[in-house]
Amino acid sequence: MSTEPTIHLALPKGRMETGVFNLLSAAGIELHVGQRGYRPVLSEPGFEVKLLKPQNIVEMLAVGTRDIGFAGADWVAEQQADVVELLDTGLDPVRIVAAASESLLDESGNLPNRTLVVASEYERLTRTWIIDRQLDASFVRSYGATEVFPPEDADIIVDNTATGETLAANGLAVVDELMPSSTRFYSSQGAVADPDKKSAIDGLVLSLRSVLDARKRVMLELNVSLADLDVVIDALPAMREPTVATLHGGAGMAVKAAVPRNELPRLIPRLRQLGATDIAVSKLEQIVP
Repeated sequence: MSTEPTIHLALPKGRMETGVFNLLSAAGIELHVGQRGYRPVLSEPGFEVKLLKPQNIVEMLAVGTRDIGFAGADWVAEQQADVVELLDTGLDPVRIVAAASESLLDESGNLPNRTLVVASEYERLTRTWIIDRQLDASFVRSYGATEVFPPEDADIIVDNTATGETLAANGLAVVDELMPSSTRFYSSQGAVADPDKKSAIDGLVLSLRSVLDARKRVMLELNVSLADLDVVIDALPAMREPTVATLHGGAGMAVKAAVPRNELPRLIPRLRQLGATDIAVSKLEQIVP
């Protein structure tokens, strides 16, 4: 008698934790953290969960001790990990940048032509950047708080930044961007090669993607006369075709469509001009096309 395989899931500890936990919760998947705080219990059966630092999640996926997990694209690139990207959640977007003290740069924002010291947690990415830029530079590994190295202990740093505020507060200016990064959902090569595990993993990806898609759209409902129906429908950026129903007594038509949230400021006035009335917007929880 065959049994369903246990899927080993790694969740990020630290900066990414809140976003990932909220994403799972929005998909109807709850986490229960007991006294053993690093081994929460998932409400979905068949998953064994462990909290790890994102850097370690990438390593564990690469060697196959974890089947699936969330980590930043920057650490996958840094480790050149042989993993499978399942989903870009878009959460915690950052840029990996090279930044230097403003006093080090000339009037055109260029680095000086001399031997430089570059500090970073990202050794491989940084060494590759040094070679690509043809810099005369040595590398120093940092273990957090990289932004405090310049100007005494390093000329340049390579670090992640979301808004640039921390860099600016430390008198640093961005001189180059190495890559963008965000929280991604990854699988080990072995897990996606296992048909039973892949089926469960695909189901989880579908649930998570449905939440992410819903966050980008809203449900828009409106009433319109039969005479104006076609022009209103033509103006709607619906996923496929909107739902249309006849109002009570044949007084007009009711139209419903899931539309991009960021188009509402332009869309609602346009729909009013075309004859739409009683426009209502509501939040979507999940969308499965």
